[in-house]
Amino acid sequence: MKRRALITGINGQDGSYLAELLLQKGYEVYGMVRQNAIENPQQRLIRLREVLDRIRLYVASLENVASIYNMVESIRPHECYHLAAYGHVSYSFDDEFSTLNTNIDGTHYLLSAIHKFAPSCRFYFAGSSEMFGKVEETPQRESTPFQPHSLYGISKVAGYYLTRNYREANRIHACTGILFNHESPRRGETFVSRKITRAVARILCGLQNKLYLGNLDAKRDWGYTPEYVEAMWRMMQLEQPDDFVVATGETHTVREFVENAFSHAGLDWQKWVEIDPRYFRPTEVDILLGDSSKARRVLSWEPKVKFEQLVRLMVDADVQLLQDHLQGRAARQVSVAD
Repeated sequence: MKRRALITGINGQDGSYLAELLLQKGYEVYGMVRQNAIENPQQRLIRLREVLDRIRLYVASLENVASIYNMVESIRPHECYHLAAYGHVSYSFDDEFSTLNTNIDGTHYLLSAIHKFAPSCRFYFAGSSEMFGKVEETPQRESTPFQPHSLYGISKVAGYYLTRNYREANRIHACTGILFNHESPRRGETFVSRKITRAVARILCGLQNKLYLGNLDAKRDWGYTPEYVEAMWRMMQLEQPDDFVVATGETHTVREFVENAFSHAGLDWQKWVEIDPRYFRPTEVDILLGDSSKARRVLSWEPKVKFEQLVRLMVDADVQLLQDHLQGRAARQVSVAD
């Protein structure tokens, strides 16, 4: 019998790569999506276009406990990957109530449903390096104290402790992956990495004149998403559940990301980039650098795609995406004219 996997946030960056990985491994894959994804699949399900005919989507909402209970009772998954969360760091400052309610209550609803309807299901919670916040030590490891500096980070810390509590009190096979920044051509367009690479593509095509950014000195540990979802799966295969930091162990500034992206396209970044105070966080996290030695030792996992390679492949993908869009638009205009 095929193992059934449920992925919340399946239409996001991580969820789409994880769905592909699990299908390759022979899983029966279910994905939780909102109703608006079903109503607008060309936009909301674009990352899943290659696998839509091989997965099953279930409409539910993290804000609605009844829908979560119904979903888990219906699917009764063997593995559940909880990747869905409200917004990202910058949005959490603007919409704090939705961030906390959705991320904390939704995680609680899902854990409760699994405990009730699928107690043998293995549960993965998507933690975040933002849990460390104003770090007390560098690099950050599993034992580093949490000092979150955003509502998003606070909600992830709460989810971490909920997950650990269900593991210890209810004997659920539950683990948390504390993933540091992981990027790909499927990254959301509001994240700084993708904002940079899209801008490079648009500047090359004459569609953009300036790129406005915030703190160029912020340091992050950037990895490649397909490798990080592999780490998620490996965590879930352990006989005893545990928590792991997943990171490259290298740190680079936003400025370095900009320099590499523009240089790859043959552009002088200083001619195109301007600092805009609106993009500075109210409470900045200066450096995030992960120590993934535990994951390397226990999971036999290690990152292979280097920082410069990651930036180049994201730039190339955005250039190709924009060129395909422009050529398609031109073809449609010719067709109409004919």
